[in-house]
Amino acid sequence: MSNIQNRITAFAKLGDFLSQFSQVKIDKKENIEHNDLFFDGFKHQLKIAQENNSWFTKENLLFSLESWSKALTKSNLDKWISNNNIKVETPKTVAIVMAGNIPLVGFHDFLSVLISGHSVLVKQSSGDKHLLPFLSKYLEYVEEEFKENITFTEQKLENFDAVIATGSDNTARYFEYYFKNKPNIIRKSRNSVAVITGNETEEDLKKLSEDVFTYFGLGCRSVSKLYVPKEYDFNNFFNGMFVKKDMINNAKYANNYDYNKAVYLMSEFDLLENGFLMIKEDESYSSPIATVFYEYYDNEIDLKIKLHQDKEKIQCIVAKDFIENEVAFGETQNPQLWDYADGINTLEFLSKI
Repeated sequence: MSNIQNRITAFAKLGDFLSQFSQVKIDKKENIEHNDLFFDGFKHQLKIAQENNSWFTKENLLFSLESWSKALTKSNLDKWISNNNIKVETPKTVAIVMAGNIPLVGFHDFLSVLISGHSVLVKQSSGDKHLLPFLSKYLEYVEEEFKENITFTEQKLENFDAVIATGSDNTARYFEYYFKNKPNIIRKSRNSVAVITGNETEEDLKKLSEDVFTYFGLGCRSVSKLYVPKEYDFNNFFNGMFVKKDMINNAKYANNYDYNKAVYLMSEFDLLENGFLMIKEDESYSSPIATVFYEYYDNEIDLKIKLHQDKEKIQCIVAKDFIENEVAFGETQNPQLWDYADGINTLEFLSKI
């Protein structure tokens, strides 16, 4: 396949193309390669994606595209690549089984395989199948070498050398059995947590609302669990969340809120709620839509030990000067190219297959 600088240039051009689709507006720009061929078509794909999956609101789709347009700059791609030794002597075919919980959730794996010089065989989720094939066509136009190296399938995966598969804990067990004879990365369910100390500013908690509500909380980087000190005043937390009050105007979200609230009340669980978000004391990490779980902690050292012991279940820890590798309030949905899911360096894996 072509040299790595050609591949970097191609993805940087894709970033330029995506920069036309922001949360502020969709705006056709001059000087974007092949724009007349692709701009209107991609607008149509966004419409189809919305109709196909009611969690994929226009806001969430544009948030995802804007995030990727910021990530796919030449300087970002160069920086990412420079930290890794990418020398693929014999290109392989890498299968990717993608999740569909948020728009373009499998794009980082797709990017990693192609930038490494391998071919990609993609099996998409039915929930997110409209955007990536179209963007792949754009890539093939700006870099012809990609034409032979991108395949989508809805059939059983065959003729591949390695696999990256993402799914629930149940499907992961199936993947581990099914792909046991191939080099693999198998990703299971993970959730993100926030550690509250009580010293947070009003602004910190407003930013936390982004971590809780972006993509309706469906992403593995979405905060679904809080750790709070004993006697914590949840009014501060709810005040921070209030900026997202319009979330309840989404019919699907509102239905989930009403349903989960009814279940909790019938079960006589104690819960606090503000009309669009419930919080419930619970040891689990994975909370239902419109709910955030919380747990009290007695001292910080015990909590750090617990978080370390449970690291296989946790994607991000949002905190302020609490623990190493923490993510700042409001930043979970803005990962860099080198912020790998599950902490597994995909490029390193791809260089060794």
